[in-house]
Amino acid sequence: MHHRRGTIRPLFMRSLALLLLSGLPLLHAAEPLRMASFKADATPEIGMPVAYVKARSITDPLTARGVVLMGEGRPVVLCAVDWIGIGNGGHDEWRQGLAEAAGTTMDRVTVHALHQHDAVRCDLTAEALLTKHGLGGTRMDAAFCRKVIADTASAVREAMKSARPVTHLGIGEAKVDKVASNRRILGPSGRVLFGRMSASRDPKAKEADEGTIDPMLKLVSFWNGETPLACLTYYATHPQSFYGRGDVTAEFVGLARARRENELGLPHIHFNGASGNVAAGKYNDGSPEARVQLTERMADGMKRAWQATEKSPITAAELDWRVASVRLPLAASLQRDALEKQLADDKADARNRLNAATKLALLNRTEAGHEFELSRLRLGMIHLLHMPGELFVEYQLAAQKMRPDATVCMAAYGDYATGYIGTEIAYSQGGYEVQAASSNTSPAVEKVLMDAMRKLLDAGAGAP
Repeated sequence: MHHRRGTIRPLFMRSLALLLLSGLPLLHAAEPLRMASFKADATPEIGMPVAYVKARSITDPLTARGVVLMGEGRPVVLCAVDWIGIGNGGHDEWRQGLAEAAGTTMDRVTVHALHQHDAVRCDLTAEALLTKHGLGGTRMDAAFCRKVIADTASAVREAMKSARPVTHLGIGEAKVDKVASNRRILGPSGRVLFGRMSASRDPKAKEADEGTIDPMLKLVSFWNGETPLACLTYYATHPQSFYGRGDVTAEFVGLARARRENELGLPHIHFNGASGNVAAGKYNDGSPEARVQLTERMADGMKRAWQATEKSPITAAELDWRVASVRLPLAASLQRDALEKQLADDKADARNRLNAATKLALLNRTEAGHEFELSRLRLGMIHLLHMPGELFVEYQLAAQKMRPDATVCMAAYGDYATGYIGTEIAYSQGGYEVQAASSNTSPAVEKVLMDAMRKLLDAGAGAP
């Protein structure tokens, strides 16, 4: 009996060791995809500068919010901020701050503004130039911007402590009715006849058709089994109903987001798509009542996209991150001597001097070799594209055609230093968006961006 036990034990131990070794890949399988959501206050104080004036009231709060995704490789951070724009060194500081908080690299962090007009602007490179000419703090508050960056970084660190597994990914979409309309109404000559901006009472603006838009709102949701964890929505329109008096608000996109967040009890992050030439002008007369209507329509689109959600399993291995770095061709109007002269002219309009500082900041960075980082996050068959500037909607529609076999969502308003980014033909058609004061890129920008999008969305290199 003792002899038998002594024989079996070594054989058992050797068999167990072989079993453990052979099963090692199963026992140490790749970690599941995990996600953490974060949110920080981004509301300026009364008296601080917002887009065009100083804040006189807070209609509703502003936030910086997003998700951290942890799969194979370093974490990925997606962040949306209720500000008019974040550009140049401001965009760098945002991304660097969140990268350090998440334990990742700056090229795996995206930061996008939602472009509300009664909200903060953040261009710390331009602010440094303005400060040298006695205009510091007049159009932005650098200390406040850096405080919000730090607060958001803290929120990221705290959120990552309670990251949860993601077993399924949801995708849904719905048409948003009577919100978006193209701003550029072309005449018989093919040139812009008039601009239909964010609000209009002109009968011609109401009568003209919607023009080129993307009417679909897309919703991506993260699930742990049957439990929803967070959702992201994407829709392309300027978010203004009325603005310019200093009444701080997240506008109808933020108000709709808040409504849905409360109804679902779920973190909701919204991204503005390529909407440089898209606004609510056909359906918005600039009245408080119109803001209520636009909010209702946005919330309804978000709700129907949620109801249309279809779930599928997701693993950490199905997260893929790509970056395309590009040098954007600058507008011929960016001439150093003229910009420096305008910036130094203390008799010039303050808004023109701000514009000169922003353009000079971009020129300096470009000449120093700065490149814009475009990125694509693939989650299964969902592709999230991250783009700079006030991009025309044609780029979003083109990206979708590049991958008709997949779902493509676009977030624009990344680095805001570019201003408007039109299509090549748009620069020959005239209009507000492509004039020298508005756009800092040349017509050659279309080819650069389209080529980069094709590279990011290419189904090669083992990616679906």
